[in-house]
Amino acid sequence: MKKCRNLLLLSVLSCLVCAPARADWEYPGYYVGDGAYVDDGGRFVVSVRGGASFGFGSIKNEIGELTPRYYSDGVSILSELAYLQGVEQGLYEDYSFVGYINLGDLPASKDYEAFTFAAGASVGWTIPNSSQWRIELGWDHISETEYNASPFLEGEAELLGTTEGGIALISSGAVQSSVTTDIISVMAFYDFYDGVQKPARKMIPYVGFGVGYADITTVLNMTDLYGDLSLIAELLPYGDKAGDLEPIQFYRSERTTANIAGLVALGFSYGINENIYFDFGARVAYIPRIRCSLSNKDGTLYRDWFSSENTIYANIMLGLRFEF
Repeated sequence: MKKCRNLLLLSVLSCLVCAPARADWEYPGYYVGDGAYVDDGGRFVVSVRGGASFGFGSIKNEIGELTPRYYSDGVSILSELAYLQGVEQGLYEDYSFVGYINLGDLPASKDYEAFTFAAGASVGWTIPNSSQWRIELGWDHISETEYNASPFLEGEAELLGTTEGGIALISSGAVQSSVTTDIISVMAFYDFYDGVQKPARKMIPYVGFGVGYADITTVLNMTDLYGDLSLIAELLPYGDKAGDLEPIQFYRSERTTANIAGLVALGFSYGINENIYFDFGARVAYIPRIRCSLSNKDGTLYRDWFSSENTIYANIMLGLRFEF
């Protein structure tokens, strides 16, 4: 589905790019008499760009309530799976049940930060008689970035279910994940210059702002590194087990979700002539939430595991803009 949407968008952009060239679009203005013409500044705009992207966000535990059990000898603490595996081998005679914790209360061990590449294309129009303003429909692709954490969760947790209670330092799981983002946006730009016609061979600063639709694909590979997840019944649909006391092997989980995006831009352009401009600038995209989920084998059942909250992508882009 995502590939179809992207192909459709690329087809539309390609048609719009080719149309002005085939039609030999030019705007000589309108005749006012005595051989004089007035140019209202309206132009069809096509641009392409590419560059580097830096993304960051706060990782939030989305597990909800899951309650693995723990055993201890007063010094070390073990997950229930590790304890039962040891008992089968005649170990851990001094260990006893000390309680359970809620995994949903544990914090993530690290936040999301990553560098990658970004590219995009836009079509639009400069507004007649207010040609400092440009309105553009754009597509930006932020290539795959990774979020890997081992352990994924780590922190102090209250032991529940016994009269003794207490606090234990708990580590849980390991994740290898990736996210790929496409943003379709509508943006307004203001170019800072005087007059109707953009000056050639001069730096023209600009600012921009807009809103968009973010199409986000996440992939999650999770490992039960500490054995605390394998005996939780709610997680059994999301992986395979070779035996009752074997660790669960979680399925590779891929999910596509959508969210709104807010965008701002800042940069400058340099006109080679009145139709072609180099463009160098920064585009910042804000996405409120990116979800990463476990899935069952056929991708019909999902359980949120974590999210990247208030994610920001800062893209430094070099581009070429054509105004016909």
